[in-house]
Amino acid sequence: MTTMTPTKDQKAITIIVNGKPHEWPKNAIITYAQVVTLDVPDYAQHPEITYSVKYRNGHGEKPEGILSPGGDVKAKDEMVFSVTETGQS
Repeated sequence: MTTMTPTKDQKAITIIVNGKPHEWPKNAIITYAQVVTLDVPDYAQHPEITYSVKYRNGHGEKPEGILSPGGDVKAKDEMVFSVTETGQS
């Protein structure tokens, strides 16, 4: 799973994953796998490990919630994600 970086023509926002800032393209969707990969770069090599992904400071219609495997959410500047290993599936 690849992460997205803004192109020269795109505006960037900053999202926070487990306390670390990451640039993300403005108005872009971020998936569960992308969030986990930002925190655990070798996530794709370990599909047997599952993670809990919570977010806050999201868009008005859903400012906080849980991202499930296969899910996604529209990223927002200063959106905060918390990734926690839940063990083996």
